[in-house]
Amino acid sequence: MANVFDTLKERGFIQQCTNEDEVRSLLENEQVTFYIGFDPTADSLHVGHFLGLMAMAHMQRAGHRPICLVGGGTGTVGDPSGRTDMRKMLTDEMIEHNCNCFKKQMQRFIDFNDGRALMVNNGDWLRALNYINLLREVGPHFSVNRMLTAECYKQRMEKGLTFLEFNYMIMQAYDFMELNHRYGCKLEMGGDDQWSNIIAGVELVRRKEAKPVYGLTFTLLTKSDGKKMGKTAGGALWLDPEKTSPYEFYQYWRNVDDADVEKCLALLTFLPMDEVKRLGAYKDQQINEAKTILAYEVTKLVHGEAEADKAKAAAEALFGGQGASADIPTLELTAAEAGSKLLDVLTQHGVFASKGEGRRLIQQNGLSLNDEKVTDVDMVLSEECFRENAALIKKGKKKYYRLVKA
Repeated sequence: MANVFDTLKERGFIQQCTNEDEVRSLLENEQVTFYIGFDPTADSLHVGHFLGLMAMAHMQRAGHRPICLVGGGTGTVGDPSGRTDMRKMLTDEMIEHNCNCFKKQMQRFIDFNDGRALMVNNGDWLRALNYINLLREVGPHFSVNRMLTAECYKQRMEKGLTFLEFNYMIMQAYDFMELNHRYGCKLEMGGDDQWSNIIAGVELVRRKEAKPVYGLTFTLLTKSDGKKMGKTAGGALWLDPEKTSPYEFYQYWRNVDDADVEKCLALLTFLPMDEVKRLGAYKDQQINEAKTILAYEVTKLVHGEAEADKAKAAAEALFGGQGASADIPTLELTAAEAGSKLLDVLTQHGVFASKGEGRRLIQQNGLSLNDEKVTDVDMVLSEECFRENAALIKKGKKKYYRLVKA
C-alpha cells in the first residue's frame, strides 16, 4: 500500500510540514494517532471543513487513527486566524448545540466504530484549567515577540487584537499537549491558516515533554483566482441539507470554473488520480462531463447516493428542457407575496442579497421568469405568472428557483 503521505501530496493536500522526511517515515512505519480541530462557530460544518475531513478519511483508510477535536473550550475564545474582526461570542448552550451537530455530520466521513477514530471535546480540560497554574506551566515557553509575528495576529494588529484572542494560540498548543498525554497523539493537521498555531503546539510538546511530534497543513480550498471557494450568494456552502439543499450543493460544483475542476476532483473525491487527470484534461464542451462527475461524487459523499441521484436528475431535467423538477430550490409565497413586486419577493427570500443587486441584474437582462426575460424592475407578480401554482425563475445563466403559491 502506498504511503498516505505520498497520496496526500499527489492529490494536492499538503502545503507545509514540520519535517517532511520524518513525517513520511512515521506514517510509513507506525499507526499514527493524529488530530484536526473544529471550532463550533456555527451549527453546521461547511465545505472548508469538508476538505479537512477528506484528508482525515485518507489517513484513516491508510490505517491511522483520527481524533476529531471539537472546540467546546476554544470556541469560547474564537480563532483570530483569517479574521479582520473579532468573532461573535457564543453562549455555552450554543457551543454545545453546535458541537453535537458537528458530531452527526462527521460520522458520514469518519468511522468511529471500535475505537478506529475518537471524538473529543477540548472543553473537557480547557474549562477546568486554573489560570495561575496554566501561566506557570506553559507561559515560560511562549515568546510574546514571536507570537506577534504570526500571520494569524499580524492582520489584526491595525484594528486591535484583544487579549482574549491572543490566548487562542496558547489554548490550541495546550490541546496538542493534552492529546499527546491522553492518546499518544503525534501529529496535528489543519488548514494552512493554522500553521502558526500548529507550530506552537509542536514546540510546546517538545519543550515540556521532550517528545517528537509533528505538524502538517493542507491547502485552503481556493479558486484559480485565489479567492476562497465555497461562498454563495446566501453565504457559506454548508454540509447541512437544511442550510444548503443537495440540489444547490450539486449545482455549485457543476458550475465551478473549468480551471478548478481537476483540483476539486483530486481534493474532494476518492476517484483514482489517473481518472482525475483524464477528466481534468477535458476542454471546451467536454469539460462539462467532468463537472457533472465532480458534482455527483461530492454530493454523494456529503448527502448520500439517493440525494446525489435526485440532484443530478433535477439538473438534467431542467437543463435538458424537460421542465422544472421538485428538487430545484423552492420558495413558498404567501397570498400577499404572490401579488407583490417580483424584486421585493426575491430579495425577501434571499435570491438577491439586496434590491440593488436585483435591479442591476434585471437591467443587464440576467433574470428570467418562465423563460422570458424580466425587463421591468417594478414588475408585479400576477396569476398569469403561475402555471399550476408554480413559476420558474432563472438568475444569471445557471441558477434556478421555483416560486410556489402556498
